[in-house]
Amino acid sequence: MYDTTRPALVVIAHGSRDPRHAATVAALCARVRAMHRGLRVEVGHLDFHTETVPRVLRRLYREGVREVVALPLLLTRAFHAKSDIPSVLREVTDALPGLTIRQAPVLGPHPLLVSALERRLREAGVRPGTEPSTGVVLASAGSSDPEAIAVIAETAREWRRTADWCTVRPAFASASLPRTADAVRALRADGVGRVVVAPYVIAPGFLPDRIAAGAREAGADVLAPVLGDCPQLAALLALRYTQTLATTPLRQPAAAGALSA
Repeated sequence: MYDTTRPALVVIAHGSRDPRHAATVAALCARVRAMHRGLRVEVGHLDFHTETVPRVLRRLYREGVREVVALPLLLTRAFHAKSDIPSVLREVTDALPGLTIRQAPVLGPHPLLVSALERRLREAGVRPGTEPSTGVVLASAGSSDPEAIAVIAETAREWRRTADWCTVRPAFASASLPRTADAVRALRADGVGRVVVAPYVIAPGFLPDRIAAGAREAGADVLAPVLGDCPQLAALLALRYTQTLATTPLRQPAAAGALSA
């Protein structure tokens, strides 16, 4: 049973043609539900899936839900968080009288994301904090947004400092350089003995597969799994939900409208 006194959490995923993506997001949200009994957690996709954000919000509205926290399942604040998602939420609230939505901030940067990366590396046989001769390629999906690229670079610098890697280099699967394979080769050229690739992505799909292919092509010693449904990521979703309720004003509909099918 849901606690109807609490706003529903709608996790906004990018979406993918790869079915592994939706399955991974569903597993992550199931973990959030298990951690917080009574919290209603739903998933809406921006693209490539029938359960779009507007469709999910309209269904909740029909079921009597009037307060929602909309949480972008994004690691950096780029175009989707700045433009796409606010636009979609405005259109829905304008069409559904009385529905109020708080848009949560994106997930990163946050120490729990670094903890999630380290968990995946440990699962792959790497021991963060005990391998000063190991170099890491922090491989993200990539973005044309300078703010997002700067956040990845800062995450790499901070992770090197806290985990005592010999170096951490950012790499990108699209939009920005260097690519994963080039970053691995650069570390080899610098004399780094052991090179590991840590995918800074949430779910499998086209770009994560490109990261994996680059790691294999360049001969990385270790390729960690994607973040997926690890407990640290689920805890961060719940934290963003709580923070948003405490700090973000309700988004009120600009005008009354009819509920569309």
